[in-house]
Order: sequence, then C-alpha cells, then structure tokens
Amino acid sequence: MIIMLDGTADIDECSTEMGYPTEQLFTPLTRYRNRHTERKFAIDNGSFSRFNRQAFEALLKRESSRKDLCRFVAVPDVVGSARRTLEVFDYWYPLLGGWNLALVAQDGQEDLPIPWEYLAAIFIGGSTRFKESDAVKQIIKAAKAMNKWVHVGRVNTPGRLEGFIEIGADSVDGSGLARYTHMREAIGSSPALFTRQELMVETS
Repeated sequence: MIIMLDGTADIDECSTEMGYPTEQLFTPLTRYRNRHTERKFAIDNGSFSRFNRQAFEALLKRESSRKDLCRFVAVPDVVGSARRTLEVFDYWYPLLGGWNLALVAQDGQEDLPIPWEYLAAIFIGGSTRFKESDAVKQIIKAAKAMNKWVHVGRVNTPGRLEGFIEIGADSVDGSGLARYTHMREAIGSSPALFTRQELMVETS
C-alpha cells in the first residue's frame, strides 16, 4: 500500500509517521512543486473540487518529461455520475497520449462498461456509499485480475485504509492525511494496521 499526498509536508517524514511508503499526488488546484524528481508520482484532475482545464493542462506540461514515472493520470470526471464520466473520458483519452490513464469510477459504474483496454489504473471516486459498496469490491477484483493499478480517493482514517488494503487497493490519497499530522499519526498508531504490517513482513 502506498499513500499519495498532495501537500507541503515532507513525504519521507510522512512515511515515518504513518508506517507506509508515500509518493506525491499532484493536482491542478495546488500544483505543488515536484520535490523528488526521481520518484514515481500520480496526477489527479481536480474535478472533486472544480475542474480547471487550463491548470490541468499546465500541470501535465510541467511533468511531461517524466511520463515514465507517472503511475497514472486521473482522466477528468463528473463527480457522482459514471455515465457522464465515461462521456468525458471518451473526449479526453485521445488527448492524453503517452500517459498512463486512470478512469475515475463514479456512482453507477457497476451498470456500465469500463474501457479497460485504455487504462493503466482505476481510481475509485464517488460517494462514500459507493466506495463502501459490493460493486466497488467487484470492480477492484476485476482490475486486479487484469493487472491494473487500483487507487482510492478520500481515505483519511485507519478503518477505511484497512478496508481497502483488505480488498487489494494499491494506493490511496486523503486531504486530511496530506494536511494534518494527527491524522497521519492515527494511521501509524492503529493497532489493526500495525498487526497487518507485521504479518505482511513475516510472509514476504
């Protein structure tokens, strides 16, 4: 499990606080500088707040020389609507050549086809109810069967992190974890997560 952070805190210090590897997640909203140019990263599109095309394209241009290190670019989406998100995806994916693309799965995705052939990753977005649904578990299982990266947005608590580790997610992000030391320390001090990490070390 990798925790991706969009913030000003040092990601190595954050990794120590939480006990998990960390990487930078860039967004058009903040556009924080790349502090570790040799490390892998990902790019979100900022649609959860408000999509800004000019800022998104500027961010892609800034990082274009490092496409090989980018785990995924979250293709612009429509929050809460899988159908509209797929329409937006059809518009954007031809414009994002050379990038590893992630579809942001939204509410209703379980009833619609996923364009797996164009994807390096699936980004679990949508409402809390959707994130916690059996439909998302099935989407994640399908993604892993096809060797796709699985990222989950808005994960800020030990319980939610543990749940997505359990079902096979590869990475998560959370604005609270990016901003607040006490939230990162809660992850690092969670008995359930600590036990899980010990078991992973013993079996690796």
